[in-house]
Amino acid sequence: MDEAKFAAALGRACAWVARYFEHTRDYPVLSRVRPGEVAAMLPAAMPEEGEDFDALLDDFERVVLPGITHWNHPRFFAYFAITGSEPAVLAELLAAALNVNGMLWRTSPAATEIEEVALGWLRDALGLPRNFFGVVYDTASVSGLHALAAAREALDLDVRNAGIAGRELPRLRVYCTDQTHSHIEKDAILLGVGRDNVVKVATDRAFRMDPAVLDRALVEDRTRGFLPMAVVATVGTTSTTSVDPVPAIAAVCRTHRVWMHVDAAYAGPAAIVPELRWLLDGTAGADSVVVNPHKWMFVPIDLSVLYTPHEALLRRAFSLVPAYLETPESDVRNYMDYGVQLGRRFRGLKLWFVLRAYGRRRIVEHLRNHVAWTQELAQWIEAAGDFELLAPHPLSVVCFRHLPERLKGDGDAALDEHNQRVVEEINRSGFAYLSTTRLGGRLAIRFAIGNARTTREDVRETWALVLRTARAVV
Repeated sequence: MDEAKFAAALGRACAWVARYFEHTRDYPVLSRVRPGEVAAMLPAAMPEEGEDFDALLDDFERVVLPGITHWNHPRFFAYFAITGSEPAVLAELLAAALNVNGMLWRTSPAATEIEEVALGWLRDALGLPRNFFGVVYDTASVSGLHALAAAREALDLDVRNAGIAGRELPRLRVYCTDQTHSHIEKDAILLGVGRDNVVKVATDRAFRMDPAVLDRALVEDRTRGFLPMAVVATVGTTSTTSVDPVPAIAAVCRTHRVWMHVDAAYAGPAAIVPELRWLLDGTAGADSVVVNPHKWMFVPIDLSVLYTPHEALLRRAFSLVPAYLETPESDVRNYMDYGVQLGRRFRGLKLWFVLRAYGRRRIVEHLRNHVAWTQELAQWIEAAGDFELLAPHPLSVVCFRHLPERLKGDGDAALDEHNQRVVEEINRSGFAYLSTTRLGGRLAIRFAIGNARTTREDVRETWALVLRTARAVV
């Protein structure tokens, strides 16, 4: 393609990105298009002749942008907010241009060694043990899948060769809670464990796993002939960000010799803050830990990290080297050996860029602010009088609901309907985006702070909108 035209298009695209970061608040947070509306603007077949870059960029603004929900918006308070930061955008551009496949060390030595170094920096910053090996996957769902596959491999059932079907094997069991992310059940499906063998351990009033109940469940299952495969503890559950008592769970797992996996995908990065280092207490005894820099460390999706002290075991679960991928190097790490994925893009570059561009101090400052504004928001909710907090709020998420006087005595169904309407009205406004969850069967409004560009004023103005809308909806 014409280099001059490409350079001009690149300049236009880069200028657009810079303006976007400066003026993200000008966009409605939640896309307002109707189902099928974007597809209807596109031709039914690909063009016969190529189009120029200006046409592509014009249609990006005309067709794509209206159909975008702006996760980069400072008032995106749904789910877990994520940040596409400036240094990471640069890294993604360069990685796309290089277009390397980091499956082997020799297929791009820098891709492997940058990932190794960046993951070592992150491990040390979070206070994880130095013997924890790290590997990058795309999401916590995939990281968890690989952790549970390693847990299965640790049972020495020779599943990688003989499989599960048609063999006299005990039923494998995985233990978690009803607050654990749903990907654990999906991973159990993929690994042949099955959803029926995912045991939901009871939680306390703060939605944390009860270690005593876990202990009894393990004893009872072994008595019944089941084989416990793994226990999943969560640091920062998806609905409420509750933190399971990892040290106590680790003690139970040691007693029963069961693999302990810690899902710290959301809250793990917060352990970089000195006063939040307690979040990863007990993880030194874990067999695997997941943290997602793409959730709360300003790295664009998709970058999830699995740490484990059992590097050789993880490799044993997945390594398969055909003749055409054999290499003479014996003292290097080939990341293709640690998962189902052969092709690997240069994800480590964006983590390396972010850690260098922000530095520990700025990351700590952002995360500390997010937690402080969340605690302040909770105080505003309590002070309002006609709102109710529905869960503890140790980090950057608050779950609550509106309790209008007119609905007192009408039951949870009426309150659920009212609060759902409040959220939909706010989301339709385009000013902010909130999501919901269910706690104890009750619908909760979920307000999650986590974008690097969010300010205290964004939080305050969105709370003011919640207040006005909740009291106006009838």
